This record gives sequence, C-alpha cells and structure tokens, in this order.
Amino acid sequence: MNLSIADIERDILMNALKTANLSFQKTYPGDKPDRQPVHTVYGGANLFKSDTCIKLGEIALKNLLTFAPDFVTLAKVLELEGNTYLSGDKKKIKKLTKSLDKLSEAKRKKHPAWLAYTVYKKIIQKLQTEAVEDFRIDFEDGFGNRPDAEEDATAEQAALELAKGMQEKTISPFIGIRIKPFTEDLKNRGVRTLDIFLTTLLQTTKGQLPENFIVMLPKVTIPEQVATMVRLLEIIEKKNNLPAGVLKMETMVEATQIIMDDEGRNPLMKIVRAGEGRLIAAHFGTYDYTASCGITAKYQTMDHPVCDFAHHMTKVALGGTGIFLSDGATNVMPVAPHREKKLTAAQKKENRNTVHNAWKIGYGHTMHSLINGFYQGWDLNPAQLPMRYAATYTFFLSSIEDATHRLKLFVERAAISTLTGDIFDDAATGQGLLNFFLKAMNCGAITEEEATATGLTVEEIRTRSFYKILQGRRKK
Repeated sequence: MNLSIADIERDILMNALKTANLSFQKTYPGDKPDRQPVHTVYGGANLFKSDTCIKLGEIALKNLLTFAPDFVTLAKVLELEGNTYLSGDKKKIKKLTKSLDKLSEAKRKKHPAWLAYTVYKKIIQKLQTEAVEDFRIDFEDGFGNRPDAEEDATAEQAALELAKGMQEKTISPFIGIRIKPFTEDLKNRGVRTLDIFLTTLLQTTKGQLPENFIVMLPKVTIPEQVATMVRLLEIIEKKNNLPAGVLKMETMVEATQIIMDDEGRNPLMKIVRAGEGRLIAAHFGTYDYTASCGITAKYQTMDHPVCDFAHHMTKVALGGTGIFLSDGATNVMPVAPHREKKLTAAQKKENRNTVHNAWKIGYGHTMHSLINGFYQGWDLNPAQLPMRYAATYTFFLSSIEDATHRLKLFVERAAISTLTGDIFDDAATGQGLLNFFLKAMNCGAITEEEATATGLTVEEIRTRSFYKILQGRRKK
C-alpha cells in the first residue's frame, strides 16, 4: 500500500499533538466522581452550635408533617405526576398508603401513585438520617458587620462548637466557613476571622480537620483575591503541620465582573487557576448578582433571565474542569405567619396556604436549577429542606428510566471497544452519565442495586470512575 506521509514525519506531528492533547485533558479532565452535596445550608456564625445540623433536621421534619401529613397532600401541592388520580379523603389516603406499603417495589412502580409515594417516603427518611448535607458557618451576610472584638469571640466560639460536633459526630458530611470578602474595606477582617477560626479549631482537635472542610471566599472579582487566599492557607498549613494543599476553598459568582471583565472576557478560568488546585467549587449569589445587574428587590429571583445568563456563562467557562457548580437560594420562606397556641380556622388556613405557596416556589426554583445542570443550591431555613429533597428526588426518579437506558447502551459500546482492544475515547462522556447515578445514590434517590440495571455491577459502581470500570473490564 502506497503512503505519502513518512513514519518519521507522522511521528513528529503526532508527538506534538500528543503534548497539546494531554495539556487539554489536564485542563478539562471532565466531571469529578467525588460526591457533591445537593445543597449548602447557611447560618450565622453567632448561632452555630455543635448540634445545629441535627436540630435543623428536626425542624424540617416537623414542618413537613405539619403541612403535608401524607404523600397525597404533598403531591397535590406540588402537582406531582399522578396527583389528579389521588383523592384528598383521609380514609382513602390511609387505605392507599397501607396498600402501597405492602406492595413489592416492582409492583409499586406500576402504580399511578408510585412517584408521589416514593418521593414522600424518601424525604422523611432523609430528614431523619441526614437532613443537612453541607453547612456553612457564615461570617458574611448571615453575620453582618460587628465590632472586631465580637467577631473575634464568635470565630473562636464557632471553632470550639465545630470541634465538639466533630467529636460527637453531629455535624454534616460537608462543612466549612464563609469569611468576609477580600475587598479593600474588609480584607483584614476576613483574614483575621479565618486565622482565629482555623487556629482555634486545629489546636482543639490536635490538628484534625472535619471531612470535606472548605473555606468560602465571597464577592470574588479578580484572580489576585484567590491567589492571596492560597498564600494564606499555605501559611496556616505550615504553622499547624497540615499536609500541603489539604485546605480547600470555593469562590462565589455574585458580581457581573466575574462573568465579564474589563476586556470583555470571562475571567472564571483565570480565577480557578489562581486557586492552584485548591479551588473546587463556584457558588452563585442570586441576590448580589441580580442587584449588580440593577434588578429591584421585587424581581430578584433565582429564575430571572439575568441569572440564567450568568449560569450559562459559568457552565461554558468551567464545563469539563471538574469544578462543582452551585445555584443560589430562594428567599421566600415556608414559615407560617401565625404561631399562637390556639389558632382559628382562618389562621390555620392562612398558615397552610402561606407554607404551600412557598413550597411551590422553592420546589420550582430547585427544579429549574436541576434542569439547567446545577445539582446544588443554597437553603437558608430548615423549612426549605423538604422541598429541596422533593425536587431532587422527583428530578432523579422521573429521569431514571431514560438515564438507565442511555448508560446501558454506553456500557455495551464500551465493552465492545474493550474486547477489540481499542481505546475508548468517550470515557469522559461515560463518566458524565455515571455521575447522574452517583448523584442520585449520594442523596438517597436510588440504591446501588437499582443502579445495576445499567449493566454495571455494584463493585464497578463503587469505583465511581468510568475509566476504572473500563480498565477492569479490559483485564478480564
């Protein structure tokens, strides 16, 4: 067979291309298989206690059972699939619930009430076992500007409470602090709070950090702010004998300048690079961002078009980098206006309508985020937690059949490639498909066994890596 390109000519070009390809893969490794929490709960540092996350779960469960004592009520409020089939009669609801309880999961899935029933049951279980996935001890908006002596004392006390929570195992699986921004006015205050908090915590715990601990730097506008944080974290690590790089950070997208800089470019990748591997997440600040766009308070909502624009720009800028993205918060709280011990029928109705209306808004905002590829958001009040999980579970469970089919076909395609000895170049896409199931399992929407319908084994799923799955199958 005659060829025009000599081997040496080809090798020179391919080696040069290899360097470029590997550089690209390093910058864009694809979605991380690590667990990403579905939300971050914010609370003022002055209010944080070692058992705060436990108490938040108790309040959330009480709120759900008070205003949706059964799955039918919740289904009708949120207009879940099959809600028109369901009757609001208490006796019929009780009878239906008992009959569904007795069915096998396979038979239950064929029932019109399956989704509503399953979502409700999973919400209750989640609130009883792990109501808060991620908590941020807040020294910024949730704490405000206070005298230095007061913030110093609060930083120390919050660290002691966190140490106590670590010992008693009452903290959330992900946790961290949000300090004040590194603006000219507040940078020194932010650094001092960070130093007091971490030094106190590490001295109390003898150098131990909570699992998945992170420092949030808000209102980032320039890479230099992140770079400065990196240097500060390095100092803290050295002084406290911590492994280099163990302290991680996240940034906030809440100013127009972080979407487009003075040269008309998106600076997010520069900001990520300034983190030198420490920056692992970017959170959207709904209300600061909309305010920076000139949107008045009445119209500052999570689904405003300016927010969608910022989300799309962020996803385009950081897509494939492995940086976790989080949406912001709903500011409509599902809290009853009347709290007297004895309520009139009119007051009870107003309470119910107020909470249900807020539920619809919160559920809608979370679903909007999920549909747009943001699998995490903020919660500001424990009463918001039930709707966080209602939307999350509905999203995953209503999509699981199609996702299973897609991943199964992809696994089969990869298996053929493995058998023929070819390299499967679409492993990153496979990881993206696998991550749907990992996210669903992490939050309790599905079990490992349910994920095996994709053609993967439980052992393969536990590797959390599509590439490792391919390697394992290649060896067999």
